[in-house]
Amino acid sequence: MGKLEDFTRKFDFVGDQDGEIHRIMLLVYQALEEKGYNPINQIVGYILSEDPTYITNHKQARTLIRKVDRDELLQILVRHYLMK
Repeated sequence: MGKLEDFTRKFDFVGDQDGEIHRIMLLVYQALEEKGYNPINQIVGYILSEDPTYITNHKQARTLIRKVDRDELLQILVRHYLMK
């Protein structure tokens, strides 16, 4: 048996939460749009920095987006992008 470093750890995320994350992201998108922000730019800023101030408090969007694990969100985004 080899050293632990010889093995590649497999990350497996079951998409059970995809629907809930999708719902939250749509609500955040709509709240940002209603306040006159560019939702894509603001969400990207949040994802890159994890700074919640990129997201408005309008309609509790900032609270909602904090419920989404950033790693899970990134995995979902990459999976959907590559599946097109």
